[in-house]
Amino acid sequence: MTIKKGGISPPFFFKNIKMAINVNTVYTTVLSILNKEQRGYMTPDEFNKVGTQVQLEIFEKYFEDLNQQLRVPLQVAQMDSEYADRIKTTEEKISIFETSNDLTYAAGSFSMSVANPAIHRIGTLQYEPNGSLPVEIQRLTQKEYNLVQRSKLTAPTKQWPVYKEEGDLFYVYPDTIQGKVMAYYIKKPSDVVWGFTAGSLGQYTYSAAASTDFELDAIEQTEVILNILMYAGVIIRDPQIVQTAASMVQQDEVNQKS
Repeated sequence: MTIKKGGISPPFFFKNIKMAINVNTVYTTVLSILNKEQRGYMTPDEFNKVGTQVQLEIFEKYFEDLNQQLRVPLQVAQMDSEYADRIKTTEEKISIFETSNDLTYAAGSFSMSVANPAIHRIGTLQYEPNGSLPVEIQRLTQKEYNLVQRSKLTAPTKQWPVYKEEGDLFYVYPDTIQGKVMAYYIKKPSDVVWGFTAGSLGQYTYSAAASTDFELDAIEQTEVILNILMYAGVIIRDPQIVQTAASMVQQDEVNQKS
């Protein structure tokens, strides 16, 4: 699809689909709304920055929502299926970002074997020796580690290993474990990119090969569009767009909860 600063063909709008949120659909929708009454324009660079920020905000809100949901007393949650459904839905949204990585051992510590893993939160470390069942490695603070080391009864073993984290490094004990360690973690979403090639007339032509879609659950497509519109209103200094987008977001949240 070719986009000119004068206008675009209208795309699908506010349509939840069970697949990744296509960056081109979101961008063309945003431009369609902004251009409908000649209210302004958002460049690809502005869209990529705002889209990345919006995705990160929604991603981080998953954990806020989950923390609030888990504060509900267990008895109440068990009696009310709605609470259980909300928790399950939030966990499913987070699960999109769950991944794993073999750790590399060097100079007494382990580190990620991939560059810039974009870790949001470490889940578990597991020791996975050949021919044996995986063993979860218990995470300890430095103070806790000092305490367990004082007694032979609590000293870590290969059957009950522990680790402490210092920056990007993981120190696993007993130190005879020097391999076969896997990290399971939640990664941060990748930056959003609407890739393009520039034409001789200054038009932008979408390039799927150079693009990175939103990684959020597809149900978030509406909120992504509305939140980007709110930022777009700030960029082009149009308070009416900000107000309209804010109202749409609030209504969308009400609809999702109903």
